Amino acid sequence: MTGFKPYTIVVKLGTSSLVDEDTREPRLANMALIVETIVKLRRQGHRIVVVSSGAIAFGMKRVGMATKPLELSKVQALASIGQGRLIALFDDLFRQLNQPISQILITRNDISDYTQYRNAVNTLNELLEMGVIPIVNENDTLSVAEIKFGDNDTLSAITAAMVHADFLFLMTDVECLYTDNPRVNPDAQPILVVGSIDDLHVKTESGTESGGGGSQVGTGGMTTKLIAAELATSVGVTTIVCLSSQPQSILNIVGNILRTNGLEVDEQIAIVQKEIANKSIPLHTRFLGLPSMNKIKSDRRFWLLHGLKTRGALIIDQGCYEALTRKNRAGLLPAGVLDVEGSFHESECVLIKVIPLRESPVVDAIEVGHCRVNYSSTEISMIKGHKSKEIESILGFADSEYIAHRDNLAFPPLNPSASQSTIDLLKQL
Repeated sequence: MTGFKPYTIVVKLGTSSLVDEDTREPRLANMALIVETIVKLRRQGHRIVVVSSGAIAFGMKRVGMATKPLELSKVQALASIGQGRLIALFDDLFRQLNQPISQILITRNDISDYTQYRNAVNTLNELLEMGVIPIVNENDTLSVAEIKFGDNDTLSAITAAMVHADFLFLMTDVECLYTDNPRVNPDAQPILVVGSIDDLHVKTESGTESGGGGSQVGTGGMTTKLIAAELATSVGVTTIVCLSSQPQSILNIVGNILRTNGLEVDEQIAIVQKEIANKSIPLHTRFLGLPSMNKIKSDRRFWLLHGLKTRGALIIDQGCYEALTRKNRAGLLPAGVLDVEGSFHESECVLIKVIPLRESPVVDAIEVGHCRVNYSSTEISMIKGHKSKEIESILGFADSEYIAHRDNLAFPPLNPSASQSTIDLLKQL
């Protein structure tokens, strides 16, 4: 096909898209439509990854449980029961169209080491090269709070980053993001195009989600989708929230995005409104990925920011922050650390927080990045403010002159429209 460009598309399916909230029965017609659409996309040459929730809900139905239990062991048992039934149903549906699939179960602990993270990336890419559709889910049978992603919206964003996706579709039971919950506020307005999540003004408190909270069979809501959109757009992945009952519209939405790419947000909104009115595309919300010059390009940088769970924090001042973020940046030296928060071990990931002046109170510090440390919190507390040559005399050893090497430092990208305001905030604190 002349001029055809294949895309890598991640499709996230929420529990409410797969299971009826009242009867707990599988939504077979909807699942079949989703599978048919995904196979069509695959046959057109696109690389497709599915991130699917639903294991716990399938387990609840199998054992006749009406409400989701609170005990972790029972939830994990239900996930163990339901995961097999969920993947078996997917395999039955995809097999009717001769489309091979694979199952990938993952926890945050599985990617806590960068080598393991790269192995997961390589496995996903190899499956895609083979023409297989990977179906990814969090391994709820083994997950505990310390190693959970939190929800599959977050997992889908991390998966999108791992495969360098072009688009992430968060398929759900609401059409789009609204300024308020349309179920309780008739004046709530749909939000069609988001250029910068920093500029969003919507109500997302628990119970009053913009577009509705999580269903009784799921764990997510619109708040988790905003978090996922922020993660995905930081690596340049355009993220779309839309109805799971209209999966056939995915390519129409992608086509509209490509036609409006590069236009100002207001111009894009006008075009989207027109095409929605003409029923060329359905109502949806798109979060535009950061441009190439601003997005995170390094897998390791994304892994440091979003693949690891942070255990504490290091407090630095504005001058140190500037040294760490300049083009030819330095590593974090003991002299640049003002204070330590929390308890952590060597090689764990911690937050970096900055205050404008060394005499500023720690409570004024704001989070600016992550790093993996070469020393424990106790050791850093002893050497903070000192020169590197003094480390051995203070600790009795010196594994490194740096508290964190520059390769183990990561700072999120600044959206072009928000960069100056963030810099101004750092200077004003």
